[in-house]
Amino acid sequence: MIPAGVDEGTTIPISVIHGTRTGPTLALVAGVHGYEYPPVTALQNIRRDLDPRDLTGTVIIVHIANMPSFLKRTIYYSPVDGKNLNREYPGRPDGTVSERIAWAITTEVIEQADYVVDLHCGDGNEALRPYCYWMRTGNPELDEVTRDMVIAFGLDHIVIDDDRPDDPQQSTYTSNTALTRGIPGFTTETGGLGLNDAASIEMAEAGVWNLMRHLDMVEGEARMQSGIVWLDRYEVVRSPITGIFRAAVRDGYAVNEGALLGTLLDFFGNEVGEVHAPFAGIVNYVIATPPINEGEPVAMVSHIKPE
Repeated sequence: MIPAGVDEGTTIPISVIHGTRTGPTLALVAGVHGYEYPPVTALQNIRRDLDPRDLTGTVIIVHIANMPSFLKRTIYYSPVDGKNLNREYPGRPDGTVSERIAWAITTEVIEQADYVVDLHCGDGNEALRPYCYWMRTGNPELDEVTRDMVIAFGLDHIVIDDDRPDDPQQSTYTSNTALTRGIPGFTTETGGLGLNDAASIEMAEAGVWNLMRHLDMVEGEARMQSGIVWLDRYEVVRSPITGIFRAAVRDGYAVNEGALLGTLLDFFGNEVGEVHAPFAGIVNYVIATPPINEGEPVAMVSHIKPE
């Protein structure tokens, strides 16, 4: 329960599954963005199928972190305070509802865990090719553990991110809040466009099960992903206007520097601009619904790391 404060309160559905054998604590967080459904369903399935008798350690499942956004079907922002929960960590106990949610997840989930996974997908407006973020901290031991976790999750495109904040009090993002506290954590992206399709659910679910095998929390040999496309930098391209966006590419497309990502139009359908790729690489996601606001993403492009 997140009590009312400067604005309305909310709830966070959480399951805690204790295994019959002592071991690590793994926190799995879904629904930080409320219009991202496959991870929510995947964790519901894991809760159903995970038998405590087969578990070593503890699994904490945050089923829906951002209930206001989930119930109102809003992309990015809470309908209560207009904030993006995944930009509010570590939060404040006396802040707005998004800040209070972030504070509760930081103190009651992340700081209680040995490992953290923040499960996302393309939001309701984003067509997305599945990938993970491996956020490097400069701590070799921590980075190695996290790298192995990302590989064990099993997605074949991994974005290397060296630019997350390193101040625990300004951690900003869910998984980065773990990393700034010395806890291995990473972010996954599976699915998009507000769909709750079986393939995206299965991808997230299979990733969690294989990660638990890798961490020796459930029996079985983990399959470590091979043939990974490593992406060594990325740029989120943003719209300079409020209007209409018509994509010229699809998620997963390879583009050259300067390639047309999409066209910007006014509300009468008149073309007012174009958006181009900042460098050659892969389109991780692209906005595939018409509305666009000034400053919001139209696409994310990542550079392929040379061999």
